[in-house]
Amino acid sequence: MGAVGISEKIQKILTQTGIVINGPNPWDIQVRHDRFFQRVLREGSIGLGESYMDGWWECDRLDEFFCRIMPFKPEDAVKRNPALRLELLKALVGKRASGRRAFTVGEKHYDLGNELFARMLDRNMMYSCGYWKGAATLDEAQLAKMDLICRKIGLRPGDRILDIGCGWGGFPRYAAERYGASVMGITVSQKQVAFARELCAGLPVEIRYQDYREVSGTFDHVVSIGMFEHVCYEHYRTYMSIVHRCLKDGGLFLLHTIGSNESKVTVDPWFGKYIFPNSMIPSMKQISESVEGLFVVEDWHNIGPHYDPTLMAWFRNFDAAWDELRGLYDDRFYRMWKYYLLSSAGTFRARCLQVWQIVLSKGGIPGGYLSIR
Repeated sequence: MGAVGISEKIQKILTQTGIVINGPNPWDIQVRHDRFFQRVLREGSIGLGESYMDGWWECDRLDEFFCRIMPFKPEDAVKRNPALRLELLKALVGKRASGRRAFTVGEKHYDLGNELFARMLDRNMMYSCGYWKGAATLDEAQLAKMDLICRKIGLRPGDRILDIGCGWGGFPRYAAERYGASVMGITVSQKQVAFARELCAGLPVEIRYQDYREVSGTFDHVVSIGMFEHVCYEHYRTYMSIVHRCLKDGGLFLLHTIGSNESKVTVDPWFGKYIFPNSMIPSMKQISESVEGLFVVEDWHNIGPHYDPTLMAWFRNFDAAWDELRGLYDDRFYRMWKYYLLSSAGTFRARCLQVWQIVLSKGGIPGGYLSIR
């Protein structure tokens, strides 16, 4: 089947999504290279993302394109089409390589440069979903998220917190300054460590370059904000066991994580290669199995719709700062980062991914837990 035949078959599938190849709408894709369709058919997610990075196609509103196409599960639709399935079987499909080192994501993603994240994120450098209830700006949404977490765990002056995956130190500083807590934060990014130590100087905050498996000691509360996505499925039980060991009786553990509607053990191949290596998105089932016999689930709060405006704010900041960043990164990086942020925004807008804040206790809160929103 030639390129024209493949494009016609794909367009027939896309008709159900409202996307038109070379159409007039901002969510329509504009194809710039004849081999685009064969590449996407052969390589799937990686082919779609890499061909965008290479300028083989354009789209005025990537976020809307992905919002429309993700619920449809396009790769499954291709496999259901007999003609396209034959083309797929004839193609040579390579498997991505994946490492196992816990520090890889720190080196390849979070160490890209503090300059990038400082211009993209809010003033507190929070790299996770904000909480937009009552918030009008990204700064307000991230402050509201941090305060929500503190209230959910019942944080009091003098409490000692373990922050697994503390990032650039925004939450440790907030908890110390606003609630009088002492915090130990750990991260696998050396650049985050240096930044967080400076940010939290003079506060009862300790920042360590450390994997969660190396943590010792006991804490009144444990929080993990946007880090669990980097824990492979086979390590979920180990992770939860370590948190259980570190959490004092009567304390609370708050897990803030992106969540999948389906149980999988791999991440999207393009994201795994270019954005978050050795990562995966947990499902409710996988989390529930990992905490069984260790924790009581006190509260499960889905704030997934709040990630769409968070990601769109990050993209606006990144796009506005590109002239300043251009000397540090090339134009292909710009297209890669734009694709990452806007495809993610569209996916959350379509409700194909969630964000959960889960409150867990070791033996149950006497009388029950009062859910806080």
